[in-house]
Amino acid sequence: MNTALKHWREAATLILAAGHRLGADTLSSRTPLSVSPPSESSSARAHLPLSSRFDYDVLLLKRSAKSGFMPNAYVFPGGALDSSDFSSDWLDVFKSFSNSPNFGLRESKQPVETRPAIFATDRLKLGSPIPGEVALRICALRETFEESGVLLVVPKTEVISLENAHYSKPYKAPPFSESELSQWRTLVNQNPTNFIRMCRELEVLPNIWALHEWGNWLTPVARYGRRFDTAFFLCCLQETPHTIQDEKEIVHFQWSTPSEILQSYQQRQMWIAPPQFYELSRMCCLPRLDDLHSFAYQRAIEGCEQWLPVTLLENEHYISLLPGDKQYPPDTSGQTETDRTPNHEQKNPENRSALHRMMVKDSYTTTLHVTIKPKYKHLLPVMEPSSSQGTKSQL
Repeated sequence: MNTALKHWREAATLILAAGHRLGADTLSSRTPLSVSPPSESSSARAHLPLSSRFDYDVLLLKRSAKSGFMPNAYVFPGGALDSSDFSSDWLDVFKSFSNSPNFGLRESKQPVETRPAIFATDRLKLGSPIPGEVALRICALRETFEESGVLLVVPKTEVISLENAHYSKPYKAPPFSESELSQWRTLVNQNPTNFIRMCRELEVLPNIWALHEWGNWLTPVARYGRRFDTAFFLCCLQETPHTIQDEKEIVHFQWSTPSEILQSYQQRQMWIAPPQFYELSRMCCLPRLDDLHSFAYQRAIEGCEQWLPVTLLENEHYISLLPGDKQYPPDTSGQTETDRTPNHEQKNPENRSALHRMMVKDSYTTTLHVTIKPKYKHLLPVMEPSSSQGTKSQL
């Protein structure tokens, strides 16, 4: 793990989308939304699609009220990196199928100097024989199993063919008996190193190839107590797997469409954090699972930005600035407290109208203002059109 981080703990999160069956009337009425990269003059995006247009659900887990980090929030499964995720024992687990230094993962096109630190850090110099790209995926898979009971692995005998096929369609998790999953889940919750033991005894490998790099969010300074530097991955499953909560950190789980989740948030039925709000709004561009999978797979090798929201307080509203916004500070390394005077105006005339921010009126009212073109061929969030503020969405 990167012990050089002073303020953030490294973590990994998995956005898990699983297909569900739709009626013939729904399928025939669905019209795919355009997901082509927006032009710089783009000012309006599609409205949130109806929930009936989705053929997949997303897994959210409700954190306990006693949790030290974002209590009662609905979040994607995930958690902090553990030393076992970098264990040299994984070399023995994986060596039966590949001697590749990157474990068969595709190389990113993004130059290392622009890669977020969580991906670019040379783990070998930190004493780890496991590349960060691999350890982060192992962490996301382990935490997903611990928190929800969803085990995403692949038999060793199938790994080479699956790797070569590059997952041309959403992945189907192998079946295990509920009692077997429960026993192993208890052991892994007791000690993360048991995740390695489980893979050995079941003769499976963590399906790191089904996870696609999606983003990198850092917890804002002076918010939520703990701070995490989190790698976001996305995985598409053919069908909804058996799911259970751990009754400790997680008190409830919910499979719902991105549109349903955002509507429940608007109706104050559930609270989601800003990263969940933003990423679910992005997913609303792609209501079909095959389209989401294809996009995530093709886009993943482009890379991503590191997003550290910088919070301003203006007219009793919080403004959460994201990279590319005209007021986003050029250097965030010294950010220690919430700014109250937005004075980071960019000098480049071309950026004076650049908006990339979330306006937070209260815990359940968030407005997105985005006029920038997303980097690395990523998606803009689906938002309501506005005639004066570029693109925005109020939920």
